[in-house]
Amino acid sequence: MEHGPLLFDPASQEDWVGRVAAGNLPPLMITVAITGGVQGKEINPNHPESAEEQVAQLQDCYKLGATMVHLHVRRPDNPTLTAADPAEYRRVNGMIREACPEIIINNTTGGGIGAESQEARLASTEANPEVCSLDCGPIASRFTLKKRKPPLFGRDEDYHLDTCAAVTYGETEKYARIMLEKGIKPEIEVWNTGHYTLVRNLIDQGLVKPPYLIGLVMGFGGGAYATPKEVMHLIECGPKPAVYSVLGVGLYQTPMAATGITLGINVRTGMEDNVLFKKGQLCRDNAQLVERVVAMARAFGREIATPKQARQMLGLSEKPSQY
Repeated sequence: MEHGPLLFDPASQEDWVGRVAAGNLPPLMITVAITGGVQGKEINPNHPESAEEQVAQLQDCYKLGATMVHLHVRRPDNPTLTAADPAEYRRVNGMIREACPEIIINNTTGGGIGAESQEARLASTEANPEVCSLDCGPIASRFTLKKRKPPLFGRDEDYHLDTCAAVTYGETEKYARIMLEKGIKPEIEVWNTGHYTLVRNLIDQGLVKPPYLIGLVMGFGGGAYATPKEVMHLIECGPKPAVYSVLGVGLYQTPMAATGITLGINVRTGMEDNVLFKKGQLCRDNAQLVERVVAMARAFGREIATPKQARQMLGLSEKPSQY
């Protein structure tokens, strides 16, 4: 089946109406964020932490239709901590490539507990990923994680976090320049319209290339409300040409996935962003969350993008990265 152009302008009513009438909204690119850099088994015992757990769950997601994996590697000696070793990222990237031959590998540069410094956050860029996240900011966070075994972040007590991650113009320029030099596509994560000032600075300096990959982070502390109105606002204010993907934190994940599917943009799901399947019910694994997105997309008439189609959308090489 011919899809027509894989890129379109979701802010254009004429484009959207015409594509819906013709039944050719672009195929849906599904990103799965299998493991974040903070929470783990203390909040959901099904949360994958070790490399083996992450790859096993990812393989199930890939078979269901996940096109891209967003990866936070944990330390093998203490899986409550985020790895800061390029060799460990390369090892896990290689495991992923073997298990999921065509999936797009997207390593974090957001770091996590144990990988807060710039050097630690940039370690993942040394592992030959195809995409890396590039966070805009600032980003406020406050939450509590219950104590667990092994001790959480080296602390045998509840862990309380109340912080704001400062992200500067210079920091985003540094990260974008490194990605440009290494041939890595930045996935620019945006929490509100103010972050577009940093994005446009990168564009003006030629540090990011079109089509721009923009991840809309909805429902995170200090960010935009997780509403369809705010998603549309962020798209309308964004640069062109761009490929958008939307995620919702916690119970906002499913409504935001439905919003993205309806608008013709792409969707991120996974246990980094949400450990619940529904109110009061923990999800059994990442595949359960991907399966729901696939079912919703099919009900809405959106086809699921193949890795080849996703690479075409993003301007990536058709040949998957090797390790």
